Amino acid sequence: MTSAIELANVSKVYRKYSGRQFATLKSALLKRSLLSDLRPNEAFLALKDVSFSVAKGSTVGVIGRNGSGKSTALKLVAGITKPTSGTVRVDGRISALIELGAGFHPEISGRENVFINGIMLGLSKRDIEERFDEIVDFAELREFIEAPVKTYSSGMYMRLGFAVAIHVNPDVLLVDEVLAVGDESFTHKCLDKFSEFRRRGKTILIVTHSLPLVERLCDDAVWLDAGEKQAEGDPKRVVDAYLTAVEQSDRKQMAATTAKAVQTAAPGGDMSQATEGRWGSREIEISDVQLLDAGGQPSFAFQSGAPVSIRFRVKSSRPVSDFVFGIGVFNADGVCCFGTNTDIDAMISERIDGDGQATFGIDSLDLVDGTYKLDVAAHRRDGAPYDYHRLLYTFRVQSRTHDTGIFRPKHRWTFSPTVRFK
Repeated sequence: MTSAIELANVSKVYRKYSGRQFATLKSALLKRSLLSDLRPNEAFLALKDVSFSVAKGSTVGVIGRNGSGKSTALKLVAGITKPTSGTVRVDGRISALIELGAGFHPEISGRENVFINGIMLGLSKRDIEERFDEIVDFAELREFIEAPVKTYSSGMYMRLGFAVAIHVNPDVLLVDEVLAVGDESFTHKCLDKFSEFRRRGKTILIVTHSLPLVERLCDDAVWLDAGEKQAEGDPKRVVDAYLTAVEQSDRKQMAATTAKAVQTAAPGGDMSQATEGRWGSREIEISDVQLLDAGGQPSFAFQSGAPVSIRFRVKSSRPVSDFVFGIGVFNADGVCCFGTNTDIDAMISERIDGDGQATFGIDSLDLVDGTYKLDVAAHRRDGAPYDYHRLLYTFRVQSRTHDTGIFRPKHRWTFSPTVRFK
């Protein structure tokens, strides 16, 4: 199949300079520092030997973390910047939804800006006149089109830029995270326009963080990371590979966060303090707190609904009969999601002497996607702390569904035969 877009062994290097300012050109020349201060002292490799192609009439999504090179790749295809090495080829007329309204002048009206921006995108004056009403209605700015653009809200500004660019009737449409240009209704209108483009056999290259959008809208996906291509092909397969890498990164990050918190936790304080820390008499001491996955392996990232165990070692320097073990789970805002202890669970302590181990098992971690922190404690039945670990252990709950709130109970929907879903 013929390619509409092709990148072959493309690399892009940006160079950073010292940033020193000269008082005058004369002073710079007298100090003989002009060349040295303008010499690049650091090179940033935004893309490294990247190759992929987009077939005519197909829709391809580019995914990856911030700074992975996605937008750089799109700007190379748009011709906004040139590759340091390699070649970029595009067959057909391009419209780029990258920097919406970049050519707008704030002091003149929306109407005048539509004509100026349309001409910049390659339309003739007659083309714009024929499409003007459609552009304005799409942007939902009929009553404001004669007002200066400087009076527009950011959403109005972006909607007008989107409306102009989308009505250029290109062969190749480039889209860079522009679906947040309005409310939900306008977003659906944009998606409908993309679907129309697909039906008309247009080529679309879209950069986005919306993985469900890539799976639903795209024929293929490209995953970039640190400027290098990691995967290309079926959207579901590429998205799965990307999410697996994100999970692994989350585990490393959570492990580092927890290690730092435990290392820097200072003794002292009281039970009512809300900040992280560690305090207590240490007659019973808690150590080596680990969160374990279904296979019993230590982890810092778990799928919503998966089983989790919290295991910690305990030690007493002498026999103790009055003790309670407890745990608490908090979200990133410090809201308690769940907390319990052996006393609440009607377990009456008898004796601890020397080293031991305690494990708290959760059959189903029914929390929504997010970052959480864990309390682990040993104390007397009257609440006096032996060893209280406050918010020292961080973990991630991951889910492809994006529920709101904290708790995600097991649930189901049922409908009568007259109510149908695809």
